[in-house]
Amino acid sequence: MIKLRYGNTNTFYIPGAGGGLLVDTDWAGTLPQFFKAIKAAGIEMKAITTLLITHYHPDHMGLAGELQQRGVKLMIAEVQRPHVHASDGIFARDKRLSYRAVDENAATGFSCAEGREILKSIGIDGEILHTPSHSEDSISLLLDDGSCLVGDLEPLAYLAGYEENPALKSDWEQIMVRHPKRILYAHANEQRL
Repeated sequence: MIKLRYGNTNTFYIPGAGGGLLVDTDWAGTLPQFFKAIKAAGIEMKAITTLLITHYHPDHMGLAGELQQRGVKLMIAEVQRPHVHASDGIFARDKRLSYRAVDENAATGFSCAEGREILKSIGIDGEILHTPSHSEDSISLLLDDGSCLVGDLEPLAYLAGYEENPALKSDWEQIMVRHPKRILYAHANEQRL
């Protein structure tokens, strides 16, 4: 797995036997920085075959439509469908961003229960969990090697400060029962367990 940071959001590239998976993008307008980041990491654009967005906030999905246009297959979880265009209005306010909306018709839909099969189709072993405490469309990716990509899920270290948040507690419980070895956040440093 390769961490890419070309804006304000950590994104991750995971090579698979049947293609490479990019998890999240950054804000719209960061495509030149994205190309510089993958070049510096030794990743060819053609190696990125699939895109998974942890949730459809602007700093996670801004390049999704542009990457689709370049042949990257976007996977959308059923729990995310109602939120796919939530950021369109935000980007529309700034014409300098040259934002391209997600093409839902060209995307592959799946349920989180089918996540293991979807990942297996590109040669990646893991599962996709619905972790809605940050936003209703949030998902997390737990790889069989123990790596867990959680997007904007509130860091585990702060869980005690959110005693009255049963949704956050539930999200972390479903992750921790799978015994992850490291947690990778979109805006915080990696946490080894």
